[in-house]
Parts: sequence; structure tokens; C-alpha cells
Amino acid sequence: TILCLEALKDAPLKEIEVETPITKTKGHIIDENNYAFVPILRAGLGMVDGVLTLMPNAKIGHIGLYRNEETLEPVEYYCKLPKHIENKTVIVLDPMLATGGSGSAAITMLKKRGVKKIKFLCVIAAPVGIKKIQEDHPDVTIYVAKLDEKLNDVGYIVPGLGDAGDRIFGTK
Repeated sequence: TILCLEALKDAPLKEIEVETPITKTKGHIIDENNYAFVPILRAGLGMVDGVLTLMPNAKIGHIGLYRNEETLEPVEYYCKLPKHIENKTVIVLDPMLATGGSGSAAITMLKKRGVKKIKFLCVIAAPVGIKKIQEDHPDVTIYVAKLDEKLNDVGYIVPGLGDAGDRIFGTK
């Protein structure tokens, strides 16, 4: 929720009329129709409830990628996005940005579908992952809560937290 709040600090507001117990007044809200959240399955699902706290009516898409453990390259297995995604600011959700391969692949998938405004939210990142996204997609802003020191020899963030999906869903 806090990362999302930071990512939305530049969101344009629209004026609305609000009726209080005393009188009517003007207020401002973010137009949720201008945004979509796209978690990278499966670990990104753990971030959806937090962002929906701020935008309960925002559209949600899903991108399914997994990392080939031998090549460390992303493999696509699913992509389902809201209608008119190309007209929205899309916020990609993935708790960990390790090599940057999956994040970069997800951003490329969105761009191929016409999305022009993309932000990337992650909880923990390694410097190499940040560098990959910045090199592949310099137009995408990354919001990260904690920059860890490095990747180990099998591509896991150090000190990291292990497999985020397994931790979130209690598997393995």
C-alpha cells in the first residue's frame, strides 16, 4: 500500500461533489479508470490486496512468467489484461526484482499491447535487476522498498527472503 501511494503521488485528480452531513462541497479523487494493476504471477498476487486498498475499483490484469532455473530467462505462460489497457497507466506488481528478466519481459509484453505509461512496484530488489529494467525500459519508473546487496550464484537476492511465492502461499 505504501509503495502504491508513492507511485500514485503524481496521479491527476478529478473534482467531485461530496455531500457531508452539513453541506455539499468539492473534493478530489484519482480516476481509477485511468489505472490498471498487473501482478506477475504468482508472487505478484500477494501485492494486489494492498494496492486495492487505495484503488478498490481499479482493473487487474495478470501476466504469468516463471524463471527457467537453468538459463534464468523468463518463460511466458499466461497473459490476460483489461480492455483498453493501452489507455491506462499500468502498475506492474512483483515483490522481488532479482535478475530483472521477468520484470523486463512483463514490461515488453505490455508495450507490445500498446501500453505507454508503466510503473514497476517491488518490495525487494537487487542492483542487477534495477539495472536491467533501467537499460531495457528507461521510461519505466521503479518503486522499491529495499535494495539488497546482490544475487547469489543461482540468481536469488542476498540477503533476500527466499521464494516470495512460496512464502506468500505457504508452499514448499
